[in-house]
Amino acid sequence: MKILFHQSAADAEAAEIIVDCTRMSLREELAQTRYALEIAYSNFDNVTDPDLIDCYIYEVNAILKRYKFLIEQAADQHLLPEEEHSEIYRALSLFS
Repeated sequence: MKILFHQSAADAEAAEIIVDCTRMSLREELAQTRYALEIAYSNFDNVTDPDLIDCYIYEVNAILKRYKFLIEQAADQHLLPEEEHSEIYRALSLFS
């Protein structure tokens, strides 16, 4: 059985819009993750209870891993210049 697919100009335009939305979404996720990391570091700096210190250490590590994943995704989609990607990746690998 042979199946043929036909893609109209409108379909191609819609696919391009979806890709742009994905890129925008990834940029927004990166910004939100950076903000969450700032908050986690701020909370870590302001607690004295040993249990809360442990909690914020885990939170910072989890957010760093998420940020590292998002940076890799952005690099795969060519949203970051290669120099910036390698610099960020090197900095994040210090925390792993």
